[in-house]
Amino acid sequence: MSRGLYNWTFLEISEFLKKHNFYLTHIHGSHYFYVGIVSGIKRQVCIPRHGNKPIHPGTFKGIILQSGIQKKIEQLNNF
Repeated sequence: MSRGLYNWTFLEISEFLKKHNFYLTHIHGSHYFYVGIVSGIKRQVCIPRHGNKPIHPGTFKGIILQSGIQKKIEQLNNF
């Protein structure tokens, strides 16, 4: 069973972005900024890091929307 948007930690989201060719550019306080190119568009994503707490589902959804990865996956599924 998939966990969907629930119970993702900072480290899991970071690894997910790295698998999609995003890389860490800088850190400002407890926020980590990643940059990657998705569908020819350069995108920046900010991930808050507050210990081992799971990221709120709404925040995680925003991260995925910012990254553009969801659109890329939807396009691949249409073929």
